[in-house]
Amino acid sequence: MADCDVAIIGGGLNGTSIARDAAGRGLRVILLEQGDLGSGASQASPRLVHGDLAGLERREFFRVRRALRERDVLLRIAPHLVRPARFAIPAHAEERPPWQLRSLLLLYERLASRSGLPRSTTLDVTHHPVGNALKRPFGTAFEYSDCVVDDSRLVVLNAVDAAARGADIRTGARVTRAERSEIWRLVAIDRGYRRVITARSLVNATGAWTASVADTVLRVPAPPLATVQTSQIVVRRLFDCDNVYAFQNADGQLIFASPYARDFTLIGSVSHAFKGDPAIVAMGVREVAYLCDAANRYFREQITPADVLRTISGANSVVAPVRRRSSDGAASLDFRRGKAPLLTIFGGDVTTARRRAERAVSKFSRFYPMTPRWTATVPLPGGEFAWQRFETEVEIARDRWRFLSEDEARRLVAAYGLNVKDVLGDAKQKADLGPAFGPELTGAEVRYLMRKEWARFPDDVLWRRSKLGLTMPQADRDALAAFMAKGD
Repeated sequence: MADCDVAIIGGGLNGTSIARDAAGRGLRVILLEQGDLGSGASQASPRLVHGDLAGLERREFFRVRRALRERDVLLRIAPHLVRPARFAIPAHAEERPPWQLRSLLLLYERLASRSGLPRSTTLDVTHHPVGNALKRPFGTAFEYSDCVVDDSRLVVLNAVDAAARGADIRTGARVTRAERSEIWRLVAIDRGYRRVITARSLVNATGAWTASVADTVLRVPAPPLATVQTSQIVVRRLFDCDNVYAFQNADGQLIFASPYARDFTLIGSVSHAFKGDPAIVAMGVREVAYLCDAANRYFREQITPADVLRTISGANSVVAPVRRRSSDGAASLDFRRGKAPLLTIFGGDVTTARRRAERAVSKFSRFYPMTPRWTATVPLPGGEFAWQRFETEVEIARDRWRFLSEDEARRLVAAYGLNVKDVLGDAKQKADLGPAFGPELTGAEVRYLMRKEWARFPDDVLWRRSKLGLTMPQADRDALAAFMAKGD
């Protein structure tokens, strides 16, 4: 008998979403990730949960409608990670005319379900806070509703929920060889130790490594794939309002500028074909300049590459040849007589990941009895409240742990939802939470992340479980590294 029903290679959003779905349907699951959860393309998404307004210009009406439905599902099941936002598109004289933008937004709303999000409107930005950061020639903007998401934490909480339902999540576990017969026999180096795992089915969810894993580890033909790099830049905060700006660039692309980690602005995205090692993905000077120039067409405060505090890049596989990137991704199942099933899944965006995983796991229904689809209605850990109650939950947290500032409470509720109680416990004052690393991170939170969320190194905490690396002094980083090395 095999050790598990489904073995998953890859701990990005596709892999963890499949692990959650499959474990919840009663399958025995193991997930093997060579690094940290969400350390590849999953941490380099534009952090948007949306229907893709530009898709309407390509007449992709059904795809946009599906994505909008998934937006509303994620808003219900992850109200701490997925937050509604008002998006503002300034009308630019050299780009799409105002009547076209207004028509696109009306159609966008018609395709969306009644989610309770505010409807679109036209703004006179000369008398609206949205216009404070814009150059003076802009007098009109169109405002509509979509959502933003903490992409890295979405990956981690899918894994947390999968583990709660019986899945075995192994980080620092690299699969080196796979033998295929009626079952799969995998050899992995699991944190320095050789381990053999047998599985009735295998999922290749390795993102940009899909083809190389198929070729060198699984020894099966890889589908025709290309690799695309997506990048964003982080600069100091350029505006005071909570809106996300959608800028029409000169090449027709929409560039988004959104609030990021409270004191910063995330600007992106730019994509291009990538060749090389996916573990070494760096943003080039041309891409940085492209995003700076796109922002400078609209913002009064001009930025240069020297103002960029951090670049975020990741690579992912797409179907070749690359004509356009599909938000739905791709999944294929290979099975033959005497050969255990192999599911290959890659690509796709954050918005449609849950549905993509649901459909992928359903492909195994011919091999295993499993319970019905379920992930559209069951909240992720900590998300057992309505999204309209987010600010109420922040106030409840501040009332229970009175030493928290409003910003601290909002960050913790946004990361952990109702499970913030498992992080802070019965602490009466901040000193009860152990050593401090920077102004916000405490020993209690680090212990929780190590014990419950597979954090092993400072970067796992500072850049994926949180974004506190942007503000933490080097001395505190060194202290955090020493703290985690001791396993405290």
